[in-house]
Amino acid sequence: MRKRLVVLKRNEPVSRNSTTSSSSIRSVRYGECQRNHAASIGGHAVDGCREFMASGEEGTNSALTCAACGCHRNFHRKEVETEATSECSSPSSNSK
Repeated sequence: MRKRLVVLKRNEPVSRNSTTSSSSIRSVRYGECQRNHAASIGGHAVDGCREFMASGEEGTNSALTCAACGCHRNFHRKEVETEATSECSSPSSNSK
């Protein structure tokens, strides 16, 4: 059985007195193609493309087309990985 860690982050305004800093690293990867290529003839067949590979440079229209299967990026399974990190520092208590 595989365990999954879920981190929920609430967006709150940051105050000037806060001594906590946090950041989140988000990476998106597109997995196998899930387009039904035989839908027009009443069947179900996927092409077997295992991972999205962009046809062009980032920021162009061809970056949204898969070089392996020719499908749009939306047909590929989206995998989002988010890593949240936080650093806390306690204020020094030197008052007597």
